[in-house]
Amino acid sequence: MKIDLIAGARPNFIKIASIIHAIKQAQAQKLDIQFRLIHTGQHFDRNMSDSFFEQLNLPEPDVNLGAGGGTQAEQTAKIMMGYEKLLLEETTDLCLVVGDVTSTMACAIVAKKLQIKVAHVEAGIRSHDMSMPEEVNRLLTDSISDYFFTTSEVANENLRKSGISDDRIFFVGNTMIDTLLLNQDRFIKPDVWDKYHLEKGKYLVMTLHRPANVDEESKLKELIDQIVIHSNQLPLIFPVHPRTKQILNRLEVNYNSLIQIDPMSYLEFNYLVKHAKAVITDSGGITEETTMMGVPCMTLRNNTERPETISLGTNELLGVNPKAIAPALEKLFRGDWKKGGIPPLWDGKTGERIIQKLIQLVVA
Repeated sequence: MKIDLIAGARPNFIKIASIIHAIKQAQAQKLDIQFRLIHTGQHFDRNMSDSFFEQLNLPEPDVNLGAGGGTQAEQTAKIMMGYEKLLLEETTDLCLVVGDVTSTMACAIVAKKLQIKVAHVEAGIRSHDMSMPEEVNRLLTDSISDYFFTTSEVANENLRKSGISDDRIFFVGNTMIDTLLLNQDRFIKPDVWDKYHLEKGKYLVMTLHRPANVDEESKLKELIDQIVIHSNQLPLIFPVHPRTKQILNRLEVNYNSLIQIDPMSYLEFNYLVKHAKAVITDSGGITEETTMMGVPCMTLRNNTERPETISLGTNELLGVNPKAIAPALEKLFRGDWKKGGIPPLWDGKTGERIIQKLIQLVVA
């Protein structure tokens, strides 16, 4: 069996690492399974792509489609043209896509049109918010995939409601958690730790990237004002995208406790998350990592595609109203934040379950 593994953006690399590890284990057992690692080039910042291959012990990509830059439509077209050309030159038995980025959707469409089976890892998650490009990608990918590997029973039910039969749905767990567990002893203390004299449990981490939070200047300023004012003067570590940094500079957002830094590598960022008092974010994947590490998490969104991080984990959905921040931080500093637990099958063996199932499905 030959599998194409598609990776294009930061979360893809984290999730694909677990699957590559499982394939290598299968190869060590003399199973005839090969893979071709395809980097679409969707993210081309070093900390968003290349460093992941180094830190997560991933092999160099077999192919880089170089499709970074441009609008979403332009990027989609570049990825589809590049992947189609590759498949016409050398086909594969299966196209495996992960998550919900542009690369996921684009490569799934190309493979399906060439009559190649498609497996979607992290299938069935839904925010029910069609203003999110990721939601469109999820719906399109799940509408044409052949095999669906899921992280939760909620995702299973979403797929059933869309007409997917149970014999194509496989509840396997979370590959992002596989990678976290495999690397947690390798986390790297970043330079910011000593530079700002950080201490365990005595700082906050913030990530913001969604347009609804960062593109509206007055909204971004109010969010940061509320977070800083109610953070008990704790250092607030904010890895900032360059575009967001320009907005902050125009707004003259400048607090002594607000520490703006460049985007970080996987091992450095998770070192900060693991030892933080709490994380404030609008990301989905970070809510999973904080749940696994037992770190309080506040999500500045009106919805989430990962409800298990709320019902079972350490995450709370605050919405996008800045006024919700003060009571949440007060609850944190009172010591009343929920402890949370670990969702089912978040045990570090998801990649193995996926490969075992694919061997049964494709080879048989």
